[in-house]
Amino acid sequence: MSPPPDPCPEFTPQATVVLEARYLHSTPSGQESPAEMLWRVAQAVAVPEDRYGQHSAEWAQTFYELMARRRFLPNSPTLGNAGRPNGQLSACFVLPIDDTLDAIFDSVKNAARIHGTGGGTGFSFSRLRPANDPLRSGFGTASGPVAFMHVFDAATGAVKQGGVRRGANMGILRVDHPDVREFVRAKREPGQLTHFNISVAATSVFMDALANGGDYALIHPSSGAEVGRLAAREVWDELVESAWATGDPGLVFIDRINELHPTPQLGAIESTNPCGELPLLPYESCNLGSINLAEHLTLAGPGEGRDLDWDAFAASIRVGVRFLDNVIDANTYPLEAIARMTRETRKIGLGVMGWADTLAALEIPYASQKALDLATRTSRFLLETAREASRVLASERGAFPAWEGSRWEQEGVAGPLRNSTTTTVAPTGTISILGGCSSGIEPLYALAYQRTALDGKHSLRFSHPGFEEAARARGCWSEALAEGLLREGDLSNLDVPKDLRAIWATAHEIAPEWHVRHQAAWQAHIENAVSKTINLPHEAEPADVDRAYRLAYELGCKGITVYRDGSREGQVLTHPSEGPACGGPECVEPGVL
Repeated sequence: MSPPPDPCPEFTPQATVVLEARYLHSTPSGQESPAEMLWRVAQAVAVPEDRYGQHSAEWAQTFYELMARRRFLPNSPTLGNAGRPNGQLSACFVLPIDDTLDAIFDSVKNAARIHGTGGGTGFSFSRLRPANDPLRSGFGTASGPVAFMHVFDAATGAVKQGGVRRGANMGILRVDHPDVREFVRAKREPGQLTHFNISVAATSVFMDALANGGDYALIHPSSGAEVGRLAAREVWDELVESAWATGDPGLVFIDRINELHPTPQLGAIESTNPCGELPLLPYESCNLGSINLAEHLTLAGPGEGRDLDWDAFAASIRVGVRFLDNVIDANTYPLEAIARMTRETRKIGLGVMGWADTLAALEIPYASQKALDLATRTSRFLLETAREASRVLASERGAFPAWEGSRWEQEGVAGPLRNSTTTTVAPTGTISILGGCSSGIEPLYALAYQRTALDGKHSLRFSHPGFEEAARARGCWSEALAEGLLREGDLSNLDVPKDLRAIWATAHEIAPEWHVRHQAAWQAHIENAVSKTINLPHEAEPADVDRAYRLAYELGCKGITVYRDGSREGQVLTHPSEGPACGGPECVEPGVL
């Protein structure tokens, strides 16, 4: 491999720990450097350019520069596997589970294959007959969805993703499945289904029944017949109580997802990836990349009229779309069915990270209408620019094969497009460490905190450099403030100006309503979905979960996840003064932390 070009990437000490543990591979001369890693990725992803009459060497240089400047980073399997024998570059997959023993265990086998390459998997268990239902053979009764989820969980625990960590799954069950109440309680006991996030697929019929104080029908998945009725409020209250206690289940608003589904002619969407930001068809996969907004700011100092550099942002979006479209062609897929479906829809997910850092740099409080207005403007700009980039690629390379009959063709969207979707907001659990920025669109978890990584083998300490800069500019920085920040993690008990405290407020200082409103503001212009944790303090009540879940539905979100501080062991982020805190089991990218 040729030596990497300039510039040489600059990574923080925390990023270096993660790079060495996860991404840097051995070479004949030793371990590759961070620059060599990025150059390996850039060259591998640029190879498809030759197929389309472009010069791969030139595009490799462009891809490398964007990553080396930390303006854009792809999902972890691409960083780890591009240019390597594995060659599996996608983050997320959805596998179907049909109601036969052979189909169930085929999915277990296929999930193990995917986990071994660094990918995460989502499943809908809604097609499985309920527990105690008579088997077709006439001998015995069915085990039910929850029992089989434990089989998947055990298999996941036995396979390390990319040789580094255990896999990640999403398990979804429709709210009208007869076993929904057992599903809702499935993670109430500690240590159950530890490799699963779970979500209830809430239908419009159910949400209407909840609003009207009514009941709704339970539907047998095989016959489609009504087999009982439940009071919507009773199911809702049990769901809310479980989410308050453990963080699970979340909600997926499945009818809304299918109303906005880009390729309905290929079938209905039943599940999402593990973190919920990608509703995917069976056998579909998706490639993710995120633009670091904090590296797209104008250069004026704090309080001197800084803004997003919209021209630079647009340039990064265009390159990011091209990069991710190339990944589809450069990829080595774990199953032929996945290869076919992925190439049929050419779905990509370009998103952002560093949102909280950007707001702080612009001196905009996260909990403000001004922040929501900027979120709306930014997400609309992302969508419009990404879609135009996809349109340009379609003129060069052809539309995605499922264009005819797609929602975009039916609605007369200017096209054709190269990709059935272009935008998403992923959690960026680890690539945000590499980017030296805040995760996704989350608020800051703390201004100083400790993060447990890599199966507990490393503890990474973070302090936010932007706050010190801002405090010095305001003349309130001192050694006493620095010591207090390391002790407390936030400004709630420290002597700083009120407006500075609002700008630098952390996740648990921000009311849940603002978390939900941020998610909704981004979702309005995101084609896929938005991964966002609604953080709740430990003292929150189930009523707070109730309000957050209802508000998410009212504001047009496609799903929602809450996490009450300290409600689950093994949190990814810990607060300096209180131990486990700050975001709970943050949905990190599969195969990383």
